[in-house]
Amino acid sequence: MTVPPFHVPARPPRDTRMDIVRGWLQLTIFMSHAFGSFIGGWFIHGAWGLSDSSEQFVLLSGFTLGSVFARKAARQGWRAGSADLLRRTLRLYRIHLLVVLLFGVMVTLAGMSRRFPDEAEGLGWGFMLTDPLHAIPAALTMLYQPAFMGILPVFIWCMLLLPGFAALEARYGDRALLAAVALYAAAWLLPLWPPSLGPDTGIGFNPFAWQMLYLTGAWLGRRALYHGRALPRWRWGFAVAVPILLLGLALRLSWYGFAPWPALLPEDTLVTGKEGLAPLRVLHALALAWTVGMLLPRDADWMHRPLFRWLAAIGRHSLEVFCLGLFLSWGASAAFRLWPGHWWLDPLLILAGFVALAAFGGMLDHRRMVHRPAVAA
Repeated sequence: MTVPPFHVPARPPRDTRMDIVRGWLQLTIFMSHAFGSFIGGWFIHGAWGLSDSSEQFVLLSGFTLGSVFARKAARQGWRAGSADLLRRTLRLYRIHLLVVLLFGVMVTLAGMSRRFPDEAEGLGWGFMLTDPLHAIPAALTMLYQPAFMGILPVFIWCMLLLPGFAALEARYGDRALLAAVALYAAAWLLPLWPPSLGPDTGIGFNPFAWQMLYLTGAWLGRRALYHGRALPRWRWGFAVAVPILLLGLALRLSWYGFAPWPALLPEDTLVTGKEGLAPLRVLHALALAWTVGMLLPRDADWMHRPLFRWLAAIGRHSLEVFCLGLFLSWGASAAFRLWPGHWWLDPLLILAGFVALAAFGGMLDHRRMVHRPAVAA
């Protein structure tokens, strides 16, 4: 369905459930990056299915920016929407480079100590230390991705695709999504994969594959903006989504050896591969998003209780919280290596990380509220 350009939709109200979900995703990403944590290994939904928080993070980001771009383009035109998106993309690019710089300094200093002598090399930063003249330009292209540095580039690349995708939507309506599906298929069948410029590193997230999830989110965000709901409440939706989620659980149980039945599928790249966004990961991520979106109310009294207000604050500032979480998760991993065998360290550090991320999100939320009148003026 093509929407006439003069139809300017109203700004949608803030969706509290999306903030809460994003906040929870940030906590689970922190836990999963805290390598060596029993809690982070078993008490996240990614441990019991075929997708994890990364897929939902990408989908929701596409949803939000797809809606923002569509409204900006409807009000001021496609060029204005593209210019606004380019500013957002450049801001994210600068943040990515800052994170690369600070994280590299952190692991390099850690590597100078006797406790972590090979930390920089083990995390893929050796290229930067031994050949900075080539490593720095490679990092600027985002094709050199040491450990932890692979997720933000895929957002940047996907954001650059969004104006073209929006133009296809304006001309062809929902059929524009076929272009994203075709590029995803090419990523698997050709295969289509960007080159890595790091000798000891790879590309963490193939943008030719991950763009499909991001642009699907953008497509849903545009539909929600114009129609008030991303998708209708299909009764048969659960009949499709729930079996996919149960299949993911059954496979995990069999791979862990917890189930009496044999594994129906192997745990390999085609089934669970994250870098290339395996087809079953896509189906599982979409099924999970559908199920949560249908079951979780847009607003409820319990969402305004302190715990969920903290989660919402984290979700409203998910980019900044994510960046801080990378450093905290490395710190937790380092502590697990320094003091192995202390069971109490795991819940203590995970809880401390939660508190730090919540405090950081709350601080940013407070600053946003304080400066809101000045911005409005």
